Amino acid sequence: QVQLVESGGGLVQAGGSLRLSCAASGSIFSIDAMAWFRQAPGKPRELVARVTSADNTNYADSVEGRFTISRDNAKNTVYLQMNSLKPEDTAVYYCHVRYSNGYINWGQGTQVTVSS
Repeated sequence: QVQLVESGGGLVQAGGSLRLSCAASGSIFSIDAMAWFRQAPGKPRELVARVTSADNTNYADSVEGRFTISRDNAKNTVYLQMNSLKPEDTAVYYCHVRYSNGYINWGQGTQVTVSS
């Protein structure tokens, strides 16, 4: 069974940091891109950051310079280090993985709440 297991969300004060993790398992295919999306109440889901199999990264303008995405290919895990958090970063964060056969999988979501 192909699955993603997320961890690391929580409540933090503005200016604080959190690190999200997402471990993929169960697929016989290699992983192409790994990404984090987020969705705040009443807003559409948006891309936060993406890292490709070649370690190319891209970020939403709103998190550039504060968030860092990385991946450990040996562990099929993607991380999101979030620094200088702001209340507007409050959202449910979703891991997103695209496999080499084109299959896409979403994590169950982890809540990040930043208090002012």
